[in-house]
Amino acid sequence: MPPTLGALTRTPGLRLRPLTGQDRLDRRVEWVAVSELEDPTPYLAGGELLLTTGVRWASGVPDLRDYARRLAGRRVAGLGFAVGVVLEQTPPELREAAAECGLTLLEVARETPFIAIGKEVSRLLAKEEYEGLTRAFAAQRGLTRAALTGAPAIVDRLSRDLGAWVLLLSADGAARHAAPAPAAARAAGLERELERLREAGPRASASLTSGGEQVSVQPLSTGRQVRGFLAVGAGGRLGAEERTLVNAAVSLLSLELERTAHDLTSRISEGVLTALLAGALDPEHPGAGRLRQSLPGAPVVVAVADGVGAAHPPEGVLVTEHEGRALLLAPAGTGAIGELLEGPVGVSDPSAYAQLPAALSQAERALEAARGAGERLLRFGDLPGGLLGLARTPAGSRLAEDMLAPLLEQRTSAELLASLRAYLAAAGRWDAASEALGVHRHTLRYRMRRIRDLLPGDLDDPDYRAELWIALRVLPHGE
Repeated sequence: MPPTLGALTRTPGLRLRPLTGQDRLDRRVEWVAVSELEDPTPYLAGGELLLTTGVRWASGVPDLRDYARRLAGRRVAGLGFAVGVVLEQTPPELREAAAECGLTLLEVARETPFIAIGKEVSRLLAKEEYEGLTRAFAAQRGLTRAALTGAPAIVDRLSRDLGAWVLLLSADGAARHAAPAPAAARAAGLERELERLREAGPRASASLTSGGEQVSVQPLSTGRQVRGFLAVGAGGRLGAEERTLVNAAVSLLSLELERTAHDLTSRISEGVLTALLAGALDPEHPGAGRLRQSLPGAPVVVAVADGVGAAHPPEGVLVTEHEGRALLLAPAGTGAIGELLEGPVGVSDPSAYAQLPAALSQAERALEAARGAGERLLRFGDLPGGLLGLARTPAGSRLAEDMLAPLLEQRTSAELLASLRAYLAAAGRWDAASEALGVHRHTLRYRMRRIRDLLPGDLDDPDYRAELWIALRVLPHGE
């Protein structure tokens, strides 16, 4: 039972009698305050039941209309006046002023100590909190049982417990499950928030107002890699118990998506990886959303060796054996590749998924060079020779810096160079390039418009594009 004025007046031992505002006895009481000040409002937060004996009124009754008006403006829950202490009855002027201002006035009997009213409010608050925790624990148990069935069951149960729509989104923003089903259409309106959350990291969250509803969006992740998002929409702000329930669902869904991704990763590492490297599978295909969730984020590197090492591959690294050799796919920048494979090892340059067959060829060439040179591990980018080898000279580096100077002079030079590199590596394919960068395609389009404005040449000219690519590769502080 929540602490309301009505609950207090129905408590026999308190002997509280409503004089005005009988239709407002459902007002919630947040706390009990005692004050004999003529204007106690500076010390009130609103929601209190204010108790007074009128001790300062013995020598002269103040302006009770102004007194009642101040309390009503402060939105106190009610005013309790103790009779038999200073005055034998509640002043009629106070009763009239309270009725006029819409202030609920309770008469407190002489036998009722103020502390008894405070204790009863405290007891009701504690009881309400306990009942809320009990409901929250019961709901969490229901969510945990639902998790045994899978992520859709968690979403359905959360929607039912909250009386709100709930939407489970994949990492790329596609609707995986919605409760009720029509809520799946809301995924399109969350695209901008999802982009912001991807850039902010797995610990961020978002709240927004849409169509009169309060919508919260949280990423689902057990580590640094976001596996999906959970969106909840309700008619108003969620209370503490409801937020606790949402947080429990986020944890359960994160674990479920992580488990599903791990299972799928195991299957991929055994069979699908060779098809990816051969170009037989396109992870950017619209129907390959589940496959994309299991793959490391681009750019990636490919490594080839004679066998798999003893070390267990970390999260996001795929290793398999095929036709007597070991194949590895990992995010660019992954260390200790040599420990995961038996040397010698050849490693490709960082690449988008669209260029995996070429990356495999690079790794094979690096492996051949490593065998000939007796190296434990050799990266394709370190191989001498070829056009890039000829360009990697002090003179070539100066030419590269001159060619890219309009970008290098910008405050966001690193961002612009990375965008140009990804765009050229993806042969102008927006989706592949934006995925390699980890940004939305509209963000990449905006950056490319800036690059086109800054560079003197025509990016549609294949000769100029080739020169830019070589300049990016030989740039001293480039990749």
